[in-house]
Amino acid sequence: MVKPDTCYGSSDVNVSAVQCERVGTALLSTLPQDVAIFSSPLRRCAELAKWLSAEFGQRPVVYDDRLAEMHFGRWELRQWSDIPRAEVEAWAKEVVTYRPGGGESVLQMAMRVRQFHEELLHSHQDNAVVICHAGTIRMLLACQRGLPLAEMARYAAQVRHKVAFGETILLDI
Repeated sequence: MVKPDTCYGSSDVNVSAVQCERVGTALLSTLPQDVAIFSSPLRRCAELAKWLSAEFGQRPVVYDDRLAEMHFGRWELRQWSDIPRAEVEAWAKEVVTYRPGGGESVLQMAMRVRQFHEELLHSHQDNAVVICHAGTIRMLLACQRGLPLAEMARYAAQVRHKVAFGETILLDI
């Protein structure tokens, strides 16, 4: 488990089996069962997707790297208070194109998430379950707005919606 106030995006941190089962059980009655399940390959999503798949009768999970959380480079697994303030301020000034910790920019993340979103739209599925991260969810919500890529990235970066583990958010595909 990760300490509170730790910067972690693409780090493959674990979620406890107890928490996964608790959240999965709560989701069972709210999710469609006979649909494709897409998931970030990172364990904190993949374990929940695998658990749901088993409960839904072994519906296969499609793991997609484009659903991973943003990569924060050398900031990964550091306490936010240990990251130089000047670097955080530089990111705040150029939130769309700055690469925090030398990792991935919000624009780069927007490009990969939009690509996933477009493929999902063109798959002609009526419903799907997507298990992913808070940043990815905000990006998917921004995709729905039909904004140009840079504006989509800016919108997703500025949305202050905290997404809880296991929270259900409906997207119109």
